[in-house]
Amino acid sequence: MLVLALDTTTRGGSVALVDGDRVIEERTGDAARSHGERLPAEIVALADASRLALADVDLYAVALGPGSFTGLRIGIATIQGLALVHRRRVVGISALEALARTGSSAAPPGTFVAAWMDAHRRDVFSALYRIARAPAGTDGRLELIEEPSVGDPSSTLARWMSALGVTPTVFVGDGALLYEAEIRRAIVSAQIEPPPLLAATIGRRGAARASDAMDPAALRPLYIRKPDAELARDKK
Repeated sequence: MLVLALDTTTRGGSVALVDGDRVIEERTGDAARSHGERLPAEIVALADASRLALADVDLYAVALGPGSFTGLRIGIATIQGLALVHRRRVVGISALEALARTGSSAAPPGTFVAAWMDAHRRDVFSALYRIARAPAGTDGRLELIEEPSVGDPSSTLARWMSALGVTPTVFVGDGALLYEAEIRRAIVSAQIEPPPLLAATIGRRGAARASDAMDPAALRPLYIRKPDAELARDKK
């Protein structure tokens, strides 16, 4: 199954072509330009370089968020448009799940993994996972311990360690790098992983969840936090 996957949750983002569990190619985007300026040209260029036509794609997969509101809207709209034109279905994947899967691929069972993305305003988008005794790449390999949320890094750590009694040993994402000092004050031996490209993992997860694929119009972004416009309206 040929899957085209797109991640626009960060400025650079990434795009990938995946055949089942095999990555044909994965590319990062030009972070000096906005997603609106680059898409869908970057997708077309990847397909051309792989000597494939977009009509050859069997399934589309896209990061639902969290991340930049504008980036999410552009990425999801791009995938919706391509899927509608070519009459294909789509799978939406949490960027936090993709981060945890990619950043903890070598971690042993029982490891608690924290996916942290910079949410600005001194907050992180976060989710907590545990590596289970299941084959790598399967749904059962990663157990969700706490749903995606947004909050202060120190408060997030305190909640996990006090209320849940969990001490993550692997942190992955740009939020983990940004707040490494806070993490190490609480967990000296924490393993901090830089943010990896996500499109290939999103493509693999899309192929694995093909039975859950939906109509493009049914995609909904995972914002977690309300857009600024809504917050300003609520304040008024």
